[in-house]
Amino acid sequence: MASSERGCRKAPAEWFSGDAWIDEIVKGVAPSRLQAVYVTFSPGARTAWHTHPVGQVLQVISGLGWVQLEGEAARVIRPGDVVVIGPGENHWHGAEAGHTMVHLALQEADDSGTNVVWGRKVTDEEYGAARWPPPRQMGAKSSIQVV
Repeated sequence: MASSERGCRKAPAEWFSGDAWIDEIVKGVAPSRLQAVYVTFSPGARTAWHTHPVGQVLQVISGLGWVQLEGEAARVIRPGDVVVIGPGENHWHGAEAGHTMVHLALQEADDSGTNVVWGRKVTDEEYGAARWPPPRQMGAKSSIQVV
């Protein structure tokens, strides 16, 4: 698909806090269930808590951001990082307060056509707990993989 044919839209306020833009890269046509989008976050913008029935992979393209799995500390993500989030894991991701962030998001739909289940918004207190500079994360155990 030519770039002039792809859609770009402002991310819905029901699913995001702050300004974010979604550029559709791929929307699979059966039998494919793949969706790929670039998401551009303004400083401090973030998703709501959400899950993916088949999981999600993020690749950070530019900027500085955070990803947090429910019950764990937020983890910093930088350009080149690849984040692997397992099926059904409740999480959020977004830009650090002083930086923009762009990532490529890849996810597949399940048999019913669902690729994301949105939850409540991340509170300012939850987001504020992600601090820059981040604490050392050496040895930290998480089911989110950042490679």
